[in-house]
Amino acid sequence: MIESGHVADFSFLSTFPPTRCGIATFAESLAAAMTGPGPIGVPVDRARIIRLIDELDVTRPVRVDNRTEVVTEWGAGRGSAVLAARALDSADVAVIQHEYGIYQGRDGDAVIEVLAALTVPSIVVLHTVLDTPTDHQRDVLEGVAALATRVVVMTETARSLLASAYRVDMERVVVIPHGVPDWDGIEAAAHTGHRTMLTWGLIGPGKGIEWGIRALALLGDVHPPVRYEVLGETHPKVVAHEGEAYRDSLRALAAELGVADRVTFDDRYLDRAGLAERVASADVVLLPYDSRIQVTSGVLVEAVAAGKPVIATDFPHARELLADGVGTVVAHESPEAIAQAVRQVLESPDAMAAHRGTVRSSDTPWSSVADRYRSLARQFRSPHVARSA
Repeated sequence: MIESGHVADFSFLSTFPPTRCGIATFAESLAAAMTGPGPIGVPVDRARIIRLIDELDVTRPVRVDNRTEVVTEWGAGRGSAVLAARALDSADVAVIQHEYGIYQGRDGDAVIEVLAALTVPSIVVLHTVLDTPTDHQRDVLEGVAALATRVVVMTETARSLLASAYRVDMERVVVIPHGVPDWDGIEAAAHTGHRTMLTWGLIGPGKGIEWGIRALALLGDVHPPVRYEVLGETHPKVVAHEGEAYRDSLRALAAELGVADRVTFDDRYLDRAGLAERVASADVVLLPYDSRIQVTSGVLVEAVAAGKPVIATDFPHARELLADGVGTVVAHESPEAIAQAVRQVLESPDAMAAHRGTVRSSDTPWSSVADRYRSLARQFRSPHVARSA
């Protein structure tokens, strides 16, 4: 058991570094928060997080910061899962990010071998819980949950799906919300002759950006004029399979609809300060995703935390997070619904002010989320007892 005053070492299995994706950003943020200042009276100066990755982009140990070190990579090859488990075992608790697409094997089932070889307690964070999984996808998630000491989901929707669609010991399941950054300096957008609608994150088919462009074409009579800013790199896996075809198709659509001069594509992956500056300049944040099943969205929680009016399509996390009026949920694939929601936001200064006032009360900054993971870890007794608890 990790005593309340003990300095715990946490090992991380994720895609960070060097991959740039939502899971990597999540792991990086959580790791940084867990090696930062902890609860009063709990020393953390010697805390160390080991990060392992599923890609062999890093060929030697890399020091990420003064408390974190990449000690190995989990890649292909015989015995690699056992080696990954041994590296994870060098800490007190292993924190493992789960998503079907980031591990090897069918539906990422190679992660089960790592979990089976662990001797330390493990916290598995589920980034996706499908409402209608295939039989094998269900088997993989149930196998992961059975081997984990505790399972973390980030929304009540995900917890409900686990309970209804999977055979999982729900006593092991804990809801810890996705963390949000400290958006210091985020203020209302300064009016510069136009209004800005912003979508950010990794770009690829399924992000629904074409619906945002089509909505923009319906807003030509709005003054000051509305601009649509699309910020983010194309997802590395998309680039590997189809290059920049999706981004090129968006540019072609904007030209076809006569709004190319009001759509900006910025393919940079900005650091936190750079992103904060762009979010600060936005009037509306748009998440026009095609997915009907997304139970967790880091961009969504960050946009809400930034105090910006949010317009999102009707996916589960949006329904749950925006239910209390801090945003607007619209129909999928409906530029008309998006355009109507944008008009309502831009024509109502009082509503925009209400957004900025509401989200400041968020109780999920990364520091608080890290405290909840530390608290969860302190519940563990021993590896063998905890797994069968």
